[in-house]
Amino acid sequence: MVVGAFPIAKLLYLGVRQMSKPVANRIKAGARRSEFFKTYICLPPAQIYHWVEMRTKMRIMGFRGSTIKPLNEDAAAELGAELLGEAIIFVIGGGCMLLEYSRQATNTRRKEEEQTESITSLQTQLAEVTLATETLDAQLREMNRLLLSYPVPAKK
Repeated sequence: MVVGAFPIAKLLYLGVRQMSKPVANRIKAGARRSEFFKTYICLPPAQIYHWVEMRTKMRIMGFRGSTIKPLNEDAAAELGAELLGEAIIFVIGGGCMLLEYSRQATNTRRKEEEQTESITSLQTQLAEVTLATETLDAQLREMNRLLLSYPVPAKK
């Protein structure tokens, strides 16, 4: 069993997660500059998030019928870029968790297979020992029968 591989895998996952933050920041900066990203990727989720957040706050405060004004384009682009960055970090973290789960499941499956193989081997050996014992028991009974079949010499 390799003991050093486990901490190295954990460190690798941690490194990937740490690297995801600068990557997310670069994507956010690109999203702020690009009109396509701003219009189709950042603005709709930001407006929906703003609408849900404000609707929830209004209901908590008791204002049921008030209308919610959408965010201006700059604020929505900023919020959308932040949401995109957080989503990227979340997806990378989730991917790392899935990889770790997969690795652990593979290790567990391998250990179970080794245990099953060991149990099968022990059962085979037990069957062989049982057969050898039965054979020796039959030979011992045969020897006892032969010994009892000889006449006992008389004493003088």
